[in-house]
Amino acid sequence: MASIALKTFIGLRQSSPENNSINFSKSLPTNQTHRRLRINASKSSPRVTGRNLRVAVVGGGPAGGAAAETLAKGGIETFLIERKMDNCKPCGGAIPLCMVGEFDLPLDIIDRKVTKMKMISPSNVAVDIGQTLKSHEYIGMVRREVLDAYLRDRAAEAGASVLNGLFLRMDMPKAPNSPYVLHYTSYDSKTNGAGEKCTLEVDAVIGADGANSRVAKSINAGDYEYAIAFQERIRISDDKMKYYENLAEMYVGDDVSPDFYGWVFPKCDHVAVGTGTVTHKADIKKFQLATRLRADSKITGGKIIRVEAHPIPEHPRPRRLQDRVALVGDAAGYVTKCSGEGIYFAAKSGRMCAEAIVEGSENGKRMVDESDLRKYLEKWDKTYWPTYKVLDILQKVFYRSNPAREAFVEMCADEYVQKMTFDSYLYKKVAPGNPIEDLKLAVNTIGSLVRANALRREMDKLSV
Repeated sequence: MASIALKTFIGLRQSSPENNSINFSKSLPTNQTHRRLRINASKSSPRVTGRNLRVAVVGGGPAGGAAAETLAKGGIETFLIERKMDNCKPCGGAIPLCMVGEFDLPLDIIDRKVTKMKMISPSNVAVDIGQTLKSHEYIGMVRREVLDAYLRDRAAEAGASVLNGLFLRMDMPKAPNSPYVLHYTSYDSKTNGAGEKCTLEVDAVIGADGANSRVAKSINAGDYEYAIAFQERIRISDDKMKYYENLAEMYVGDDVSPDFYGWVFPKCDHVAVGTGTVTHKADIKKFQLATRLRADSKITGGKIIRVEAHPIPEHPRPRRLQDRVALVGDAAGYVTKCSGEGIYFAAKSGRMCAEAIVEGSENGKRMVDESDLRKYLEKWDKTYWPTYKVLDILQKVFYRSNPAREAFVEMCADEYVQKMTFDSYLYKKVAPGNPIEDLKLAVNTIGSLVRANALRREMDKLSV
């Protein structure tokens, strides 16, 4: 199903008004036009004299850490501004296997290697998932405070200046190629926690400062719908922790969330229990209580050691780029529907944006402009837009009612669905489908939805 759906949506992405440009294709072959224009634009950019290009990365999560490291390694004078160095975001903390290798993550920052998952329906029908995983495959579970700190430290080792500060606002350039002036409050050891007002002049800015991005506000990036994620970290007994040694649970149902799911994900010495919603934010604590009740027998007696809540974007912002400012990660809105995944996409977008700046500036020797940063957006949308669109549709189809969720869980029991899902998730590539199996799956999906609708009608009769 995933392969059919992805093929259906590839190529449907509409160009935004920002992408409109003069058409020179009458004088040049189509396949050469953009390449020549981009090279000429880069070469016409002025050289930076007496120093290297300066770039500020605002936000020190996976997006900011990955961006800062890439910039610093690419010859850019890099500044990373982060206020909360011990940030514990209410995030399930799941990362795909490909991220471990692609970002060269050490295994000791991974708390658990999940090889089994239980998808639990509104009526508490549990389906075991993971039977198609190979012996070396797993979903990594991390704590955000550990992962984020590691990526920031690695950026510092590469040459980035990591500043403990709160970004406030920025002044726009007064002329072409003049600097952006960032205003922030510095919290170094000398200020004793009071903070000191500081400014920083840079040539370009990467906004990696989350769903409430101040960088996004500075460029009038527009608003987007967001979810509230609520999570409790619960320390349970060793014997109960043994149950979650390599197992994660996902609960679906109106009781835990009207438009998302609840989760129990294992960490080093505790479990993360959480849920999220877009449509009923005021009821988030009620949904969290329901999630705990659904998992009660497995976490009873546990001690809550931390409570976390945070907004999570539901779709990309209307604008993700302006002049020499680009948004990445949650600031850009890169969290998938249905699964709620964001860590890998945050780190990947940060790296891709930084790579575009390094390439456009010729390793920090030239000024960049919007055309250089736009290469990042073009590459990102071409690579990941179909995935976001398909998951959006799946959420709308299967999270709309309890009968539909029952159908979704029933579908998850199919071995072919599990293989396609895990292959796509673990490696972030569209897994090639089997036409016959795709057809069978389509028929089974329709059958599940028909049964779900029939069940809903019967339930409606009983409630009248």
